[in-house]
Amino acid sequence: MNVFITGSHGLIGRELMSILEAAGHTLIRLVRKASGFPNERVWDSQASILDPQLLSGCDVLIHLAGENIASGRWTEKQKRRIYDTRINSTRVFSETILRMDCPPRAFIVASAVGYYGDAGEILLTEQSAPGNNFLAHVCHDWEKAADPVRDTLRVVHVRTGMVLSEKGGALPAMLTPFKWGVGGVIGSGNQFWSWVMLKDIARLFQFAVENDSLAGPVNGTAPFPVTCREFTKTLGQRLHRPTFFPLPAIMARLALGQMAEELILASTRAVPEAARARGFQFEFPELESALQALPL
Repeated sequence: MNVFITGSHGLIGRELMSILEAAGHTLIRLVRKASGFPNERVWDSQASILDPQLLSGCDVLIHLAGENIASGRWTEKQKRRIYDTRINSTRVFSETILRMDCPPRAFIVASAVGYYGDAGEILLTEQSAPGNNFLAHVCHDWEKAADPVRDTLRVVHVRTGMVLSEKGGALPAMLTPFKWGVGGVIGSGNQFWSWVMLKDIARLFQFAVENDSLAGPVNGTAPFPVTCREFTKTLGQRLHRPTFFPLPAIMARLALGQMAEELILASTRAVPEAARARGFQFEFPELESALQALPL
């Protein structure tokens, strides 16, 4: 198929491009600034409307682009960028698709398990209600922005968890204190972290491209979420380092503010019910084997 993709230079985008190319799909990068790669088309992320010719020939549109939520403290300006770069662009793509004579067969939009907010020990499936914090509000509106095309084509929202990779994301930032032997639990340590290996989340996006039965929200998380305490212990064992130095919640809040509250201290115990019901199999379902597979 002809697969058009935004955010192709991001952590998931790069891995996904490699997997889709290996599967024989033709890829078109939708970029905000021409970079010289073949098969590029430039789109204006600030535009309120796009020329439908931008998506001419598109079978599947994958929309990954958005402001990095972990790039710094969440000032009001940064929160506005986090919100606008996701919701506005998704809405614009939806309205562009409606103006096409030959629209794509599927619109696959990134989302996140932040949709569920801080849910404690509750086991969360795709049918669970949204939370009530900032990230939950962003994810809810992000998914709603695709409503205009929901009756026109297949729409999938991949609610991604914490992506594990040595190439980027949350894990490299965690490694330094652990390698120095000063790693430990954050806050109570009882909060659940829904994680997923980079290869598996990319494979799940590929599955969404190729599986016409998959629609609506899909939890992009490994089947077995763990508590922060379990994650810390397993990572320490993988690195052969002690994990005796906890980071109190108050210190995390002082360092990172609201971002710590919603990304690190919040508890999200999400499971990939929709994907597994349709036959998707995770290569790395458990944390211990996942960490062992990474070159740490």
